[in-house]
Formats: sequence, structure tokens, C-alpha cells
Amino acid sequence: MMLPLGKLKIDLLEQLLPQPDRDTRVIVGPKIGEDAAVIDFGESYLVAKTDPITFATDEIGWYLICVNSNDIATMGAVPKWLLTTILLPENRTTEASVRRIMEQINTACNHFGITLCGGHTEITYGLDRPIVIGQMLGEVGKDKLIVSSGAQAGDDLILTKGLGIEATSIIARECEADLLAKFSPTFLNRAKQYLTSPGISVLEEALIAVETGGVHAMHDPTEGGVATAIHELAHAANLGVVVWQDALLISDETARLCHELNLNPLGVISSGALLIAADPTKSNEIVSAITERNIPCQIIGQLLPPESGCWLEVDSQRCPLPIFETDEITKVFSE
Repeated sequence: MMLPLGKLKIDLLEQLLPQPDRDTRVIVGPKIGEDAAVIDFGESYLVAKTDPITFATDEIGWYLICVNSNDIATMGAVPKWLLTTILLPENRTTEASVRRIMEQINTACNHFGITLCGGHTEITYGLDRPIVIGQMLGEVGKDKLIVSSGAQAGDDLILTKGLGIEATSIIARECEADLLAKFSPTFLNRAKQYLTSPGISVLEEALIAVETGGVHAMHDPTEGGVATAIHELAHAANLGVVVWQDALLISDETARLCHELNLNPLGVISSGALLIAADPTKSNEIVSAITERNIPCQIIGQLLPPESGCWLEVDSQRCPLPIFETDEITKVFSE
């Protein structure tokens, strides 16, 4: 059976992951719901992550830095060093296009205070677009590490920015010509700017949440959207969850684009949103601290004991929280 586009199913991926490594310096190894690996480096932990950019081509360098650094930030760490592999399509790559990608990467690194340490670049056969893969390294004090498995029953579940931030930017940038028949250039320009406003980086709100205190876990919604990320967080912590649909944040641009393309906004790629599992005595303080920085933020649910299951509450009625093993945005690019 051929596998669909996107991430592997959770149950299949879990079968493929190795058993805990015998190297005792690996503090967090491969596990569903954990955003990065953690390695003991003496006085601090090294946090390591690798992620490719596959859907986006426009501003691919900015996507690369944000997506990889987000996963470092969710562990309570500071992203510091980047290595990147750039695979470029045969017969479609010019010197100008390579320079443009490298300029984007350098600009984003400078913006976020990250050092590009090395990598590899080549022209590759069989590609129809550039593929850029990042490996981000960060550092965190041993008493500051945050892991998804740290979420606790009774925690409030907080969401920043909203559903489909990254998807909104990708769709507007990659499908602009087709969408102009339905949407004005002004509308599409607003959607394209979601890359930087509200932005697909979560570094600022992650830092605010950690400094405020009471954070038990954070997770970065990417492929499969916010709903799948909530499942991953609950899975990592062996918990259930209830999400209140009326509390979910979604912008007009995201809602209209998803409606037009028949995409469920719960299941579209959502870098830029941050899930925070927090002590309920601190959650309102976290929300206030983040919103004071003009970042939308709201409590959207609660973590439950594992036997409770994962639910979406709609008009006081509970239905199973959907999980999207194939990101909804793939419908746009597979047609």
C-alpha cells in the first residue's frame, strides 16, 4: 500500500522509532510529541532538531529558520546554531536563485540571533522545486528544560495566534494566481504577510510563557495542524484532553481561504501557533503576559486523565477530536 503525502501515521512512526538508547547522555530521544532531542553537555543541555521545508518555495529561508527554531523554543531552550542542506532542482536552478535562498537564510539568522555554522548545497535530479533541510541546535539550563511529557491532568491548554497561520501564508503565496479570481490583491497580500505578521515564529511567546512560570509543556503545531498537535501532546504525556471549539482562535483570512479550498482549519499546517500546557493557577497570568505583547492568546481546553480520551466540545456536545494524518494543505498541492 502506498503511503499518503505528509508525516507518517503516529502508530506506524511509533513502531519505527528505536528503543531508548544506551547512551545515558541522551535525555530526550525520539518520541511522538517531543519537538527535539536533548543531550547532556555537562553544565547544560544541547537541544537538537531537524526539519525540512517542503510545501513553501517563496521565502523558503525564513520558513526554514522559524520552523526549526520553534521546536528548540518549545523545549525552553534558546536556538543558537544552524546547519542546512539545500537540494536544488536540475535544469531549474540559476545562480541568482541560489543567492536568493542564501540571502533569505542569512537574513532570518541575523533577525533571530542564530549562527549559520555549515551544511551542504547541491543540484539534485528528480526535484521540481527546492528542498531545504535545517538542523538547529540550541541550549538550555538543566533546570529550565520543558518537555511535552511534562503536561499534567488538570492543566489548562493555551493556544497563541490561532489556527493555520503558516497555511494561510503558504496558500496565498503559492496559489496566488488561481486565488485572484476569488479574492482581491489586498486580501491576498494580507494573507501572504502572515509569514511575518502575526508570523510563524513562536520564540517570543515561548520565552514570555517560560518567564511567567507555571508551564508544564509546550508543543509546536506543524503538519496536521493544531488538532494533530494536541493529540501528539496528549500522547506524549499519556493524557486525555477536551478542546472547546468556540475558544479556538482563527482569523478572517484563514477562515475564508480554508472555506474556499474546502480545508478543515483544524488540520492545516500551523507553525506560528504555540500550544502551552500550564498550571491552572498560572494560566491566566501567562495569557495576560502574552496578550500584552499584542500576541493573540487564549485558553482553549483542559488536559484530562488518560482514560477520558481526546474530545472537541461543540455547543456543549463532545465529539472525538479529529486527527489529520495527512495535512489538509496537501489537498491543494496534490490536485
